[in-house]
Amino acid sequence: MSYEPSTIESESTPLVVSPLPGSQQGPHFDSKEKTATSSPTEVAITDRRESFDEIVEKCEFELDENLHPEALMSQKVMMLLAVLLPFIGVIIGAVVTWQTGFMGWPYLAMILVGWIVTSLGITIGFHRLMSHKAFETYRWVRALWMCIGAMSVEGAPLVWCAVHRRHHSCSDREGDPHSPHLHDGGYWNMVKGLCYAQIGWLFAGYWSEPNVQKYIPDLMKDKLLVKLSQWYGIFVLLSFVIPTAIGYMIEGFQGAMLGLLWGGFVRIFLAHHVTWSINSVCHVFGSRDYKSNDHSTNNPICGVLAMGEGWHNNHHAFPSSARHGLKWWQFDLSWLVISAMKKCGLAWNVKLPSHRALESKRVR
Repeated sequence: MSYEPSTIESESTPLVVSPLPGSQQGPHFDSKEKTATSSPTEVAITDRRESFDEIVEKCEFELDENLHPEALMSQKVMMLLAVLLPFIGVIIGAVVTWQTGFMGWPYLAMILVGWIVTSLGITIGFHRLMSHKAFETYRWVRALWMCIGAMSVEGAPLVWCAVHRRHHSCSDREGDPHSPHLHDGGYWNMVKGLCYAQIGWLFAGYWSEPNVQKYIPDLMKDKLLVKLSQWYGIFVLLSFVIPTAIGYMIEGFQGAMLGLLWGGFVRIFLAHHVTWSINSVCHVFGSRDYKSNDHSTNNPICGVLAMGEGWHNNHHAFPSSARHGLKWWQFDLSWLVISAMKKCGLAWNVKLPSHRALESKRVR
């Protein structure tokens, strides 16, 4: 495999890499400091980093060691709270709305803005940047996306990335943490599979034994990312404190409680189930435009609601692509943000599938 300043190609899925704006060749990275310099004489990638595909390939043949790890009781309790408390918040919110009417525009804004921003922390930070290395950025930008994603309350960042890379190493096969297809055929088993992929998998042991050294050895080398992941609980707390404080500034104690309810629990419920629907819905319902070694599908509803993640067949066909909505009409908010970052000089080496790659995998 050879690497050039403007293109990266593999035999099966060639990718086009966009250089840093303002330079024909992109920034030079110091492997120790992870800071960029703008020397135009350096090539785009001077320290050859292990790609996502190579890391996953190393793991594909080692899955028999623990296909179904047992969850710790502490993990089961935490997951139960993470699933139940937002759901209870939604019920309370419905009762409050029934009794008092519309929540008010500030609280609706808390839901929508909080949901979109923290979800982008997952889709851009956890997923496309850290898990798949779809583009490069400054260390502080990567840390910022990591902090934002942590406030979605979907798991410690590095553990999330390890679990996700495991999913790609055996998608819809034994060992996949959240496939809906690991049950026998029939309608009832399909329903069971969807429920497992949506929620049930959270109570398996993939979070207790993420095997970070195996799946994310590259990320574990960054001490800042490791430290931020260890501080996950602080970001969970902030995820509730921020809307509560905003509500207090609007309406005092009552506003604080409404902020906690709508900007905290209801917003988290929405973010959780939209994200988890990619595991379930987008492996069962939708179209398949490209060949992949699983049942991933493109689902327009999930594509819009999940910030572009619902173009899931596209993603599994080209996992290192920074853009998931590969057609002009496939709305991908995460890609729009990454594209804007590139224009501002905050993203470079942005990977996209070439025309040859698209045609080689297109379903005829």
